[in-house]
Amino acid sequence: MLQPFGRNIWITDGDTVAVAGFRYPTRLAVIKLPDGGLFVWSPTAISETLRAEVDALGAVRFIVAPNSLHHLFLPAWQSAYPNATLYAAPGLREKRRDIAFGGELGDAPEAGWSGEIDQVAMRGNLITTEIVFFHRASGVVLFTDLIQHFPHGWFSGWRAVVARLDRLVGPEAAVPQKFRVAFVNRQAARAALARVLAWPAGKVLMAHGAPVQQDGRAFLVRAFQWLARP
Repeated sequence: MLQPFGRNIWITDGDTVAVAGFRYPTRLAVIKLPDGGLFVWSPTAISETLRAEVDALGAVRFIVAPNSLHHLFLPAWQSAYPNATLYAAPGLREKRRDIAFGGELGDAPEAGWSGEIDQVAMRGNLITTEIVFFHRASGVVLFTDLIQHFPHGWFSGWRAVVARLDRLVGPEAAVPQKFRVAFVNRQAARAALARVLAWPAGKVLMAHGAPVQQDGRAFLVRAFQWLARP
């Protein structure tokens, strides 16, 4: 069920998906633009109930895959909303040639959401280039995989050990160790981080972890201390 997460933004949790034997929860966000159209971030599995709730908010105009790892449910959304434009993060078009994307995301917002949603590409990572968004009306920063947080007990056995070493579990959300190591171009990453930290963030949303409900900018400073250091 869609839940309000601020002014003109709604979120819902989707199905859990398995990747390499690890279970990941999923989450999407829907943002209503000033013209009444909808911006759908990181689509989860679509159901008749979810589609009815989305349709009650407005017409879906944009569907965005914020990195090259979040693409499983795009075909279903494209089928449900053929008039919406799908946007791919860098690298996804080559990975999913079966999907007709209308554009590729970059450091500047598209005209359809410019002024309402800002964005920056976190470049320099070998795993993926993630597009981080900022919804101005709600003060929400939207991360996908670069920040994650799983509750204690979510993983078991050897997977729990791997999750701890990867910083997936802990006192608060963090950048997983595998993504830290994969930032081979720290200069590019720091330039993107500077733009993120310039946003007046109140909340932080992530695909895998409980949202940060307050003091969002202070949280982001803590989460990326390792990158800010020379």
